[in-house]
Amino acid sequence: MSRIINASPVRDSIPLYDRRQVVEMSSPTFGQLLKNVGDVTGDDESPLHQALTMDPHHSNIPFVLAFNNLTYSVKVRRRVNFPAISRSRSSRSPAEEIPSTRTKVLLNDICGEARDGELLAVLGASGSGKSTLIDALANRIAKDSLKGTVTLNGEPLHSKLLKVISAYVMQDDLLYPMLTVEETLMFAAEFRLPRSLSKSKKKSRVQALIDQLGLRNAAKTIIGDEGHRGVSGGERRRVSIGIDIIHDPIILFLDEPTSGLDSTSAFMVIKVLQRIAQSGSIVIMSIHQPSYRIVGLLDRLIFLSRGQTVYSGSPLNLPQFFADFGNPIPENENRIEFALDLIRELEGSGRTRSLVDFNKTWQHMKRTSSTIQNTETTGRNRNRLSLKEAISASISRGKLVPGSTHVATSPTSMVPTFANPIWTEIAVLSKRSFTNSWRMPEIFAVRFGAVMVTGFILATMFWRLDSSPKGVQERLGFFAFAMSTTYYTCADALPVFIQERYIFMRETAYNGYRRSSYCLSHALTSIPALIFLALSFAAVTFWAVGLDGGFSSFLFYFTVILASFWAGNSFVTFLSGVVPHVMLGYTIVVAILAYFLLFSGFFMNRDRIPSYWIWFHYISLVKYPYEAVLQNEFDDPTKCFVRGIQMFDNSPLGAVPNSLKEKLLSSISSTLNMRITSSTCVTTGSDILVQQGITQLSKWNCLWVTIAWGFLFRILFYFCLLLGSKNKRS
Repeated sequence: MSRIINASPVRDSIPLYDRRQVVEMSSPTFGQLLKNVGDVTGDDESPLHQALTMDPHHSNIPFVLAFNNLTYSVKVRRRVNFPAISRSRSSRSPAEEIPSTRTKVLLNDICGEARDGELLAVLGASGSGKSTLIDALANRIAKDSLKGTVTLNGEPLHSKLLKVISAYVMQDDLLYPMLTVEETLMFAAEFRLPRSLSKSKKKSRVQALIDQLGLRNAAKTIIGDEGHRGVSGGERRRVSIGIDIIHDPIILFLDEPTSGLDSTSAFMVIKVLQRIAQSGSIVIMSIHQPSYRIVGLLDRLIFLSRGQTVYSGSPLNLPQFFADFGNPIPENENRIEFALDLIRELEGSGRTRSLVDFNKTWQHMKRTSSTIQNTETTGRNRNRLSLKEAISASISRGKLVPGSTHVATSPTSMVPTFANPIWTEIAVLSKRSFTNSWRMPEIFAVRFGAVMVTGFILATMFWRLDSSPKGVQERLGFFAFAMSTTYYTCADALPVFIQERYIFMRETAYNGYRRSSYCLSHALTSIPALIFLALSFAAVTFWAVGLDGGFSSFLFYFTVILASFWAGNSFVTFLSGVVPHVMLGYTIVVAILAYFLLFSGFFMNRDRIPSYWIWFHYISLVKYPYEAVLQNEFDDPTKCFVRGIQMFDNSPLGAVPNSLKEKLLSSISSTLNMRITSSTCVTTGSDILVQQGITQLSKWNCLWVTIAWGFLFRILFYFCLLLGSKNKRS
């Protein structure tokens, strides 16, 4: 057994191609921390900067990510020039200037490689193609659009395998604001680490990661947002990195991890990435303009200019490269800043091609001048492990914790697609959602207040309605407004997924959990709030309005309101998966709900709706709960709502004296040859239902249809998640 210690003092004296043989470790790998998790007893014993005793056979498991001839272009719109202007600008005919699209090359024949234990940085000006190259390597560009090859240890890197062995850290810090740093990392551990791992080991793993990321002092602090003070920008960035490396991936991609940070925070982030690389991972990142200290941590550089490679190699070789190009780097000047300034100058003068061609020539000369070194390297490459063997050896070391260690026929079958079963994912997602929501009670309080204010207004407006013909009309108006209100108050569900969309896309892009788990959890976590709101609204309005039927009718009334909340919440959730903008979503929700109310049957009976609009009547979400509560109120055939002279109340004869109404009633009786007195029941509840055209479905069927609408929109929401969150460029 050999004792491995931090080898960083000698890093600059080791040739770049040979550095992977020196295992630099300022901290143990996550696999070792997991294997020796019983040794981590508390905060007093930090895993940082300690030496490890490891088998030399496992200390050198090389991974080489190679990419060759990567080319990617997109079609962009262009302005259509007028013929006169076209002729003045070009000798081409106006007909050649009319096309409104052109092809823009974002990557042009990019080649290079990245090795485990090293930091590869992609640099260049804005628009040079840095993020595009990272996306290409991370399989975030559609296969049909990207040309070239990406291999790992000489074997094609398939999408399914890459999702499991890699992680991608976005430029934006997409985190739940009300969770603490420790909770955020713990939830990530629950998603990415297998169920077979005990809770105590997962917690110990999170504690070790907090120490490695330098977040011990902020572990109990919430992430925060605009309205809640939380961790600093540098700490947020390190948390974002931590949630993606919790399972110790072999490959880590980062899109400008230092963007928006001060120099000290940026250096700490890159230092953390260096430790991750030294634990046996390939780290590839884009970076805008690194400081001098950060440059000292980088192992390989790729400079891009308008999608073309202008330099590829070690930062130590930059002075020689530009000296040979005829632009030597002055002493005491930041070599990266000099290179970027020179590239911008060449871009401005249109001479970028000269540097691109020189880089190809210089790289070729450098390869041919190091024949002995290449021969030695070739000899080592003959002994390089295959991809399957390398992954298997890494798993045995403790990397890729979700991976299994059984022998497989192909690399893609060596690791499971997801770390946990679906019920575990639902439980963790639900717990995270409840925790985040519980700490923002003001959101639910506003919704509860809106429901209670609406219920109070309706209760006092329609206080103790009688059973007269006017009371019947007022009941119809109350039910129509009450049922439509339940849908309008569900509009607050719209921004929930719109705000979580990119968190969801980041977590599912690399198999953190199933999309179906998120959909089911989203539905389950909404139900308790809906029950509370429905019960409150029903209790405030039922007895105050004077609705009929007693406690059994109240229970059905409450159930219909709950079903309406469920259908409305599901409908709005579905729209949030389709519409990416909150304000546009609100506009669409309000408009569609207004149409639902219009075609519900309140303003116009079903048999009066034009045939070409009748289909909208049957898809109206307001129709079914409206008909259900009407039947709940008027289904008693023994209860009378219009007696004798009350039949004249809603006609021009309603203003005449009662004595004259009785004479008219006597005349009608003699004409019809039947006795009709002032106490004779003329219209029962069943008659009212017939008058309103409510004859097709029973109240229970209306209830089941309302509930079914909710499930349908949840299924549609799932398909939106499935089809609309591929997170790939076309």
